[in-house]
Amino acid sequence: MTDTAPSAGRPSRSTNEAGAPAPSDEHSLTLGPNGPILLHDHHFIQQMANFNRERIPERNVHAKGGGAFGVLEITEDLSEFTRAALFQPGVRTEMLARFSTVAGELGSADTQRDPRGFALKFYTSEGNYDLVGNNTPVFFIRDPMKFPHFIRSQKRLPRRHVRDNNMQWDFWTRNPESAHQVTWLMGDRGLPRTWRNMDGFSSHTYMWVNAAGARFWVKYHFKTDQGVEFLTESEARTIRGDDPDYHLRDLYDAIERGDAPSWTLSVQVMPYADAHDYRFNPFDLTKVWPHSDYPLIRVGRMTLNRNPENFFAQIEQAAFEPSNLVPGIGVSPDKMLLGRIFAYADTHRYRIGANYAQLPVNQPRVPVNSYVFDGPMAYQHSGDSPVYAPNSYSGPSVPDDPFADHVWETDGDMVRSAYTLRRDDDDFGQPGTLVREVMDDAARERLASNIIGHVSNGVTPEIRARVVAYWRGVDKNLGDKVATGVGVE
Repeated sequence: MTDTAPSAGRPSRSTNEAGAPAPSDEHSLTLGPNGPILLHDHHFIQQMANFNRERIPERNVHAKGGGAFGVLEITEDLSEFTRAALFQPGVRTEMLARFSTVAGELGSADTQRDPRGFALKFYTSEGNYDLVGNNTPVFFIRDPMKFPHFIRSQKRLPRRHVRDNNMQWDFWTRNPESAHQVTWLMGDRGLPRTWRNMDGFSSHTYMWVNAAGARFWVKYHFKTDQGVEFLTESEARTIRGDDPDYHLRDLYDAIERGDAPSWTLSVQVMPYADAHDYRFNPFDLTKVWPHSDYPLIRVGRMTLNRNPENFFAQIEQAAFEPSNLVPGIGVSPDKMLLGRIFAYADTHRYRIGANYAQLPVNQPRVPVNSYVFDGPMAYQHSGDSPVYAPNSYSGPSVPDDPFADHVWETDGDMVRSAYTLRRDDDDFGQPGTLVREVMDDAARERLASNIIGHVSNGVTPEIRARVVAYWRGVDKNLGDKVATGVGVE
């Protein structure tokens, strides 16, 4: 069935927003056939007023994307690590996934070279749990103070209003912590063939707490069951011109034809005490935990099997936020995660409205007994129940839960300096390993070609020289190829 297919049976009667019959959907009320439109044509005014307001502000990042509903099924027993209900053996949890590009606007092409958002909302029996990650296990920066600056470097010049490679490389080379993520970005996984053919990662470290109160650090890995596949730069450029909604269309069509994509969920678990003296900061978002230290532990499978009925209502208005946590799951000292705890919810309040959590797509599947009160578009209410706490009238109360806070010990005074360096805390070691030990010769050649093509487009000689030094820091041979390709001696 297409979007324009008529429904079966007799068409329903058009109404106004109050449910009364509409006077007309074709003709406005005028004084004579060519006269002015009358102010009391309320139906016309309502139609135009709604039309003028039918768009909400797009996301500042991850604006272009799509998604689908599905289920997470737990096949293994991880109760020794977490008491979270959704991760207990045999539990099936309904969920929503949204995939996206980071930098492009709402109308941008799906096949731009960019990290992909991998946002998940689980409607658990204990409330909503949101996991807001990417298709890469690392990120460009480790401190949220830099985030607005990083995003602006990926957007548009203020005068010319065009995206600018020079601006991007200026930021990246002045922040060498970005090298690991930029290596992923310029490599094959910077252009996934489809959303179905890419992995997903929590990227951040989270805390798990078991029923006895024991704490663990954890990273999530969603490995695609369809296999990792990518587009070459040439293929992606062709698709951008032919079908800018290529990834959006592919996911929808696959689910419609019954080809439900799935991902195997595994986790890395670090004992709580290991973090204190691990060889690098395990909460640094620019680093991965080597699997040789903390191997993957299988958890279950995520399957997407149902398309949204209305894109705007269920995808554009979907609000994902890492502050949506459930018992048995907490945050870590990852500075970027702590910054996102505030930023995401505040973005939704601006973009959708103060009561965004009351929209059907964002509502939990369990009762809400909150003291949040009134505000624009509030439609859930508790009748005459108290709106303050504590109270004497049987209003909701917080049960005694000794593990509810999911806390960790602080390690010093309040500071604005970077974390204390450890033995392996350098910015180029892990991306160098990725280039030399993970990529094969063909992947290294594509990486060099992608970098050279990107840098050759509008990057100034001064910053080209910095780009070469940046990549020589990652890998000497790679840096030398880049130098030759971009004309730097």
